[in-house]
Amino acid sequence: MRPIRPLFAARRERSGRRRISPAPAAVALAAALALTATACGSDDDTTANAETSASPSAGDDGKIHIPDDVKQKLKEHGFDLDKWKGGAWKNWDKDDWLREANEYINPIIQGLWDPDRMRKADDPDKGVDAKDLAADQGVTDQTPAPVRAQSVAAPYHDSAPTAGKVFFDAPEGTMVCSATVVEDPAHPGKSNLVWTAGHCVHAGKKGGWYRNIAFVPAYNNAGETAAQLVDASREEVAPYGVWWGDWAQTSQQWIEQGGETGGQGAAYDYAVIHVTPEKGSGGKSLEETVGSALPVNFDAPAVPDVDSVTATGYPAAPPYDGQTLYRCQDKPGRLSIEQNDPTMYRIGCTMTGGSSGGGWVETGSDGKPALVSNTSIGPVSAGWLAGPRLGDVAKGVYDAVSKKFAAAR
Repeated sequence: MRPIRPLFAARRERSGRRRISPAPAAVALAAALALTATACGSDDDTTANAETSASPSAGDDGKIHIPDDVKQKLKEHGFDLDKWKGGAWKNWDKDDWLREANEYINPIIQGLWDPDRMRKADDPDKGVDAKDLAADQGVTDQTPAPVRAQSVAAPYHDSAPTAGKVFFDAPEGTMVCSATVVEDPAHPGKSNLVWTAGHCVHAGKKGGWYRNIAFVPAYNNAGETAAQLVDASREEVAPYGVWWGDWAQTSQQWIEQGGETGGQGAAYDYAVIHVTPEKGSGGKSLEETVGSALPVNFDAPAVPDVDSVTATGYPAAPPYDGQTLYRCQDKPGRLSIEQNDPTMYRIGCTMTGGSSGGGWVETGSDGKPALVSNTSIGPVSAGWLAGPRLGDVAKGVYDAVSKKFAAAR
């Protein structure tokens, strides 16, 4: 099998240093395909961020209020809030890179995600080789034929209202993933939950929580070209606002095993982010703001019984540029990386890095669409994508985040 690498995007610093080698370009990043995985656990096995909201929240006056507990947690880790917002977050010293479940801290930095920072991107570095997948590792079907990704009709809010992009900073630079607005059982019709890949929030076994994590629903809603976006306003790039992650959860499996290549933990590569608006939203939730949220199906049929799934995302590596939304539809096959891990879905699709974390949707027996997976890995040369099959472990992560905010308004 061809070498494989992760599907997020890294941006080249102006000094010329690459931010992450396996990543093709996307708005403010260059992303790349490679095996990456984020495990999510059950209620007893999941990992989450700090015990309280880690990001500022918008009050009734529309102003951002920094919770005292966030200031205190930063102080406990040796960070001053003003210095953090002034650039101290760029310190990725191993001893200062918050890693454990209760160390997620993500204070809002007003205006950090401006159109220029979101838009700029570079081509990816050369592919990072990974070990070939052995044929005897669980059940793996024949490699699917490539399915050419189709552009989503603009405005994206009409065609794919739950789709968007997750931006974050890593030691290697500014990065991007795709994501989906999902329902919150604790707040029907008023969800602030976003589903993405686990490797889009935590670096895995060799790192910790990424920083400045934010979600932009319907990014570049009008589907403008990269050239047209050069002078675009923030409202054009992010018509439904910038939503910061005040809670992110993934599993201990990913924290302990996840890697940039090779597929470690890929069968558990998913995460849930709870978001809050950078600016006041008039009291509206994310779901109310975009007008939609997808249910998540944790009991989807076995891979051979699924007729078709549709994967959506913002691919960034050539021939794509990360600015526009695409999707692929195909009947999934099976992919097994580790014999003891759950078998993954795999479809033919030419989307590249930057599409990682994007939702996979199936029409259920009730005739309604539901999220059943997300883009996790693919080969360096593109042609197919794989995503985890959601089960009890994923449900544990989802339920834990929902319950954490169940008492919130």
